[in-house]
Amino acid sequence: MEFEKILFEKEDRVATIILNNPEVRNSMTHKMAEDFSCAVDLIKSDRDVRVVVITGAGKAFCSGADLKAGTFPDEEVTINLLDKKNSAKDFYKKFLSIRKLDIPVIASVNGYAIGAGCCLPLLCDIRIASEKAKFSMSFVKIGLNPGMAGTYFLPRLIGSSKAFEMMITGDMVDAQEAYQIGLVNRVISHDELKDYTRKYALKLAQGAPIPIRLIKNTLFSGANTTVESTIEYESFGQSLCFETKDFPEGVKAFLEKRAPNFTGE
Repeated sequence: MEFEKILFEKEDRVATIILNNPEVRNSMTHKMAEDFSCAVDLIKSDRDVRVVVITGAGKAFCSGADLKAGTFPDEEVTINLLDKKNSAKDFYKKFLSIRKLDIPVIASVNGYAIGAGCCLPLLCDIRIASEKAKFSMSFVKIGLNPGMAGTYFLPRLIGSSKAFEMMITGDMVDAQEAYQIGLVNRVISHDELKDYTRKYALKLAQGAPIPIRLIKNTLFSGANTTVESTIEYESFGQSLCFETKDFPEGVKAFLEKRAPNFTGE
């Protein structure tokens, strides 16, 4: 399947979505949102894919919504507030679709991640940043409240105080500060980012897919439930894993001091 505003690759059980609008630092357009959502649907239907990588073409990761392209309704257009809200909601939901995946999603942040482009890595499970990456929740600088669930995910990553500061100032955060505050998991030399991300993704792709999916689902549900409910789900997950072929293979490989061959069965 061909796309206009993203590139889609699949190799060795790793699917890669590359935001492809480099002339404007990979700004988000309606076409990019549609392409992104379609790529997520392809991944959901392909059980051979075990890891997803999201990155940007060229020198930027994503500079947010393309306001010049009319991503959101122009002030001069006669449209009521509810229509504007629904327009933004529908636009962001196409990117939020990445949260429906039960496999690891890695953001490989190769440059500027601004506004909604800063929110997109927050939707991922792992964030690996180039030393040249810069982050900004810049919505407030254009008189806009943050979108794309940024106000939900950011404080859960870095704490409410620092998240509040980032959102009310819109100030830029460089890669090293992003690492220090817990916004990213790793900071890598810019020239090594692509290779490092691929090796990391391949490592995850070789893991046991069933417990990895269960871990991800437990973490997500655990953010909004009780300890008791989490324990119940963990117990259910372990009992499910006991019945798989991967569990005895994992134990056997451990005892034999070799790499396991997980099949997802």
